Amino acid sequence: MKIVGFETDAGAHLGVVEGDQVIDLNVAEPKLPSDLAAILRHHDGDLAPLAELAKRAPATARRPLRGLKYAMPVAHPGKVVCLGLNYLEHVKEGPNRDNVPKFPTIFMRSTSSLTPHESAIVRPRASETLDYEGELILIVGRRAKHLTPANALTCVTGYSVGNEGSVREFQRKTTQWDMGKNFDRTGGFGPWMVTADELPPAAKGLKLETRLNGKVMQSDNTANMMFPVVEMLVYATQGMTLEPGDIIFTGTPSVSDMRASLTRSGCATATSARSRSKASESCAIRSRTRRHSGSRCAREAVRRGSPAARREPLLHKLHLLKTEERLAVDNKERRAEYASRKRAVDRGTE
Repeated sequence: MKIVGFETDAGAHLGVVEGDQVIDLNVAEPKLPSDLAAILRHHDGDLAPLAELAKRAPATARRPLRGLKYAMPVAHPGKVVCLGLNYLEHVKEGPNRDNVPKFPTIFMRSTSSLTPHESAIVRPRASETLDYEGELILIVGRRAKHLTPANALTCVTGYSVGNEGSVREFQRKTTQWDMGKNFDRTGGFGPWMVTADELPPAAKGLKLETRLNGKVMQSDNTANMMFPVVEMLVYATQGMTLEPGDIIFTGTPSVSDMRASLTRSGCATATSARSRSKASESCAIRSRTRRHSGSRCAREAVRRGSPAARREPLLHKLHLLKTEERLAVDNKERRAEYASRKRAVDRGTE
């Protein structure tokens, strides 16, 4: 079953996707909550009542899928838990390539950082380093704490996909990633939730693919996670209680050699890109972002065989080196300033 959130003139509704149609559950039952999290809490993660409601829904509850204005599959997630560095090839690309993590790297996102399928992903005024991260998303259906490998999947109600957009400049300013991960409306979520019974156990073996302006930038398989779904749930619930409606971004795979941020690929003159994530019938997962049509430089850069395209990898490496040098200088200056202030305080107390 595919459960979708969407906007109507009467407000947010929930529906079940059947082919090219959506069964509007709030038309079939006006008293039904429009937030999937509330339904999961009420039924302890059991979605059978929604399936029964969809079966007996009148013809008037059906509407075309085409033209739907999407809302997030879970309107108000209680927690947005994220895993970083969960694909080995992605770890090798970054500063942790010589320090492969032994445990899941967990951080949090705020709900204000998310945006629905086909809505704008907003590039902040403060930086142009908005970057893409296609990911599998897990939706929690039951309250869970101290899970074991034997019962970990009992708390999973379904899966979705997302673009865990990151503002790299701010992510790398400190050792904590949260600032760069929590700019408003930088993370796509949707289009819908696929219930766990329609996918392989622990969503293993699904193709995860990210496209930028039609070009494949990420392509991997969920079977290659360093910390698979069961392991990440066992680890996380040692410390935190997962509640119905919580969601977990499970990490992003490696990228193509010619890495390009959303900004450098055509959004430099715009303030937003489009979040487009789709789980296909074959369970392949794709995340696409449209390019702003006003960028002549981007069109020239991606032309096959152009000098700009050939220079791109070298320019990106040079940019990373300059960034690392700037951060090293900044850290040295901050340490010097701290030492100076400490000496001043020590003199004042003598």
